[in-house]
Amino acid sequence: QVQLVESGGGLVQPGGSLTLSCAVSGNIFSMNDMGWFRQAPGKSRDVVATITSGGHTNYIGSVKGRFTISRDNAKNTVYLQMNSLKPEDTAVYYCNFVIEGRLPSLPWGQGTQVTVSS
Repeated sequence: QVQLVESGGGLVQPGGSLTLSCAVSGNIFSMNDMGWFRQAPGKSRDVVATITSGGHTNYIGSVKGRFTISRDNAKNTVYLQMNSLKPEDTAVYYCNFVIEGRLPSLPWGQGTQVTVSS
C-alpha cells in the first residue's frame, strides 16, 4: 500500500518562504505524475502544481512564478518550494499521485499546515 507523508509546513510571515516535502512509499513513484493540492478552511481541496514522470510542470495562475514543484526519484520525494508567500496561501497542503493531469488517485495523507500571517 502506497503511503504519502507530507512535511515542512509552518507559520511564516507574508513574503516569506517554505519548502514542503512529500515522501512516497513503495517503488512506483518514478512512473507516476505527482501533484500538490491545498485546502483552505471552508473551501474545496484543489490542485496547485503538478509534475509529470518526465519532469514537465504545471501551476495554477495564482502561484505561477512563486512556487516551484520538483521531484527526486532516487528519494521517492516530491517538493514544493514556495516563495513570496501571501495570506491567501494559508491552507493544509497535500501531495498525491495525479491522473488525467490534475485528479488525485490515492487515499490522502495527513497533509501539512501552512499559515501565512504577520
